[in-house]
Amino acid sequence: MVSTAKVFRLAEDTDLGSIARKLRDFREEEPYEDMDHEQGMLIKEVTDLESEDDTLTGLYTKDELVSIYHRDGEIEVPKTEETRLVFQETKGEIFLTILADKPKANRIANLLSEAIFLSAGKVVEAKIAEETLKELHESNPRATKVLYFDNVDKPDVGKLALYGPSVADSSLYQEYLDHGKIWYAVFEVEEKGITVGVTRNSVTVLFSKLEPSEFIDFVKEEIIPLVSLEE
Repeated sequence: MVSTAKVFRLAEDTDLGSIARKLRDFREEEPYEDMDHEQGMLIKEVTDLESEDDTLTGLYTKDELVSIYHRDGEIEVPKTEETRLVFQETKGEIFLTILADKPKANRIANLLSEAIFLSAGKVVEAKIAEETLKELHESNPRATKVLYFDNVDKPDVGKLALYGPSVADSSLYQEYLDHGKIWYAVFEVEEKGITVGVTRNSVTVLFSKLEPSEFIDFVKEEIIPLVSLEE
């Protein structure tokens, strides 16, 4: 099963205590009426907030109506979806890891920006420099399984990709590097026995089995240190 996380950076000064207080007060309610005209409330909030050292964790919960088949037809029932959040203070910055795919993580990041700062655009993408991904690959080319290149200068070519044995082909790699920038790299982390992919906007895709807490630790220890703090 593939797991995904995306790292963001808080672009305005704050602290974990202030974030926790604001998220405890965050709650949005939306009334709904089901097919039997029963009234209810769909809720968005952050729960299970816990602080430890330089880390604040919690769950973003969102209710939504889903249709299920029951006996004579479909009925709508409310369902609660939970997403793990991890705020980490390091390098004089606060990073936010959201355990979700890119589109969902982006939506939650925008909502949290409004909740924490009362303004959009204060929770921004954490960027990994192309040179950092390049060094990551070149330090151990045989651990790399896939490379994607963007910003390709060849006409009518959007992206270039190297797979399998061709990744370690230094001449082909250099040719692709001459025409584009590394956007996405999939590599083996031998000491942990896992395979992960990482993009320049700090999306991490886990292709191996890890407990969520282990995946969070991996992102904190291995991915966040790759983030560039240059604007």
